[in-house]
Amino acid sequence: MTFDGLRPQQLIVVVGTRTEVGKTYVSARLLRDLRANGHDVAARKPAQSFDPDDSFTDAHFLADASGETPADVCPRHRWYPIPMAPPMAADALARPQFSIEDLVSEIQWPLPAPSIAFVESVGGVRSPMASNGDAITLIELLQPDIVLLVADAGLGTINDVTLSLEAINSGAHVATPIVVLNRFDPADDLHRRNRDWLVRHLEVDVLSSVPSVLAKISPK
Repeated sequence: MTFDGLRPQQLIVVVGTRTEVGKTYVSARLLRDLRANGHDVAARKPAQSFDPDDSFTDAHFLADASGETPADVCPRHRWYPIPMAPPMAADALARPQFSIEDLVSEIQWPLPAPSIAFVESVGGVRSPMASNGDAITLIELLQPDIVLLVADAGLGTINDVTLSLEAINSGAHVATPIVVLNRFDPADDLHRRNRDWLVRHLEVDVLSSVPSVLAKISPK
């Protein structure tokens, strides 16, 4: 899909195995490092929900990393100040429902198009993003070059990663996912064993540090 005739040279969709695994942290780290290496970057989060007491939302963190404004990252009418999945939050706030197509149509890229851009989903891959779809639907519409699946490195991650990859691979897209084990501690025996099991049993890259992800995704 194009965006007013524009598309970033490299488009990355960032999804998570579940909520609170660090999608925004990983995206922000990558954006900062890419900018430091001279790349033009952009970040988008089509919708976000949050605790109304939060002074800094995901859009703020991503904007700070990409050099944009929070409203560039996420249109203000897609900010839902209640900690629920966005379509549920919209319903609870008595605001209109919306579709994945609505969210995609609202993505606007800067001129000239950035060399690398991130679109971040919400929650886990099957968490509803809109009334008619989730992160898998978003991936199918955007047809990104890369899908980053962010997971926790600790207990339960093998199950989470395996089920999430099954969902991602069921979609109609060609991007090969990359697994990113966030909060990986090389001194933690469980973390190491989880990573090694995933490396042995999966046919995708399983990375456990931001520099390794950066080397994999950086435009040549």
